[in-house]
Amino acid sequence: MKQKFDVITSTCVPLPLENVDTDQIIPARFLKATTREERFFGDNLFRDWRYRPDGTVVEDFVLNDPAYGGCILVAGRNFGSGSSREHAAWAIAGYGFRVVISSAIADIHRNNELNNFVLPVVVSDAFLQELFASIKADAKTEVRVDLPAQTVTNLATGHSEHFDINGYKKYCLMNGLDDIDFLVQNHDKTIEWEHENTIC
Repeated sequence: MKQKFDVITSTCVPLPLENVDTDQIIPARFLKATTREERFFGDNLFRDWRYRPDGTVVEDFVLNDPAYGGCILVAGRNFGSGSSREHAAWAIAGYGFRVVISSAIADIHRNNELNNFVLPVVVSDAFLQELFASIKADAKTEVRVDLPAQTVTNLATGHSEHFDINGYKKYCLMNGLDDIDFLVQNHDKTIEWEHENTIC
């Protein structure tokens, strides 16, 4: 879903597991789907952790715990490893997450998140562990993610860290643009450049 980013303040869903791969985010059987319906993929985010094979709910999985909510997922190191399936980013966005915070996010998955208007925020291991501790102590802990300033703040402690983001992707997120929107927005500049650089 195309949404402009500015400053997001939210409670968090903690997933303190390392090496969560894209098959765990969205199992391979859902890649056969013929829909891009966000709700479909969001409903099946972490499907095999959220539900038993008979479809009953796994009560102690964090997405099924009513104590936790919000639009920020805080995940363990090496999140989104494995295959390059974009469906994993579709599922995260479709569930309603707007930010994923981890100390390491796989490169291809990070780009897929950006392309689907989910902001991947990479922080230090120490800051990540502090976040997990704060959320464990109080499920209502809020985190503020300031995209213009490129900072993330644990409001329980007041501690902040700077995060990196590609300048082009930052511009697109802040203006609610995908790659095609950006090209359309700059159509006149493209035509002008072509005229100026055409060799007759």
